[in-house]
Amino acid sequence: MGITPRILAYWIAFGPHGPRAQAPKGEGLRIAVKVAQLTAVSVALFYVIHLFAKPQPKTMSKEWQEASNEYAKKINPIYGISAEGYEGKGFVQSPPAEKS
Repeated sequence: MGITPRILAYWIAFGPHGPRAQAPKGEGLRIAVKVAQLTAVSVALFYVIHLFAKPQPKTMSKEWQEASNEYAKKINPIYGISAEGYEGKGFVQSPPAEKS
């Protein structure tokens, strides 16, 4: 095998083509733009879905959750909210309900 066939064989085996090819110019920018577009679409879709969603159930109000705490204090005196020395916030996880 002469030098030229060896060079050609090397080029065919290990040359910059197929999966080893260089990325085209501007590909990184195109990917960044597409990611930004899809992120904007997902945010818009999120807000459209929440625009047409039903209001939160009444059990998500802070007042309801505080009443659940009072009820839970009478349930089990061994552990949880009704245990001696309990200092957690219990079932309260929501801000106070807005008056409308």
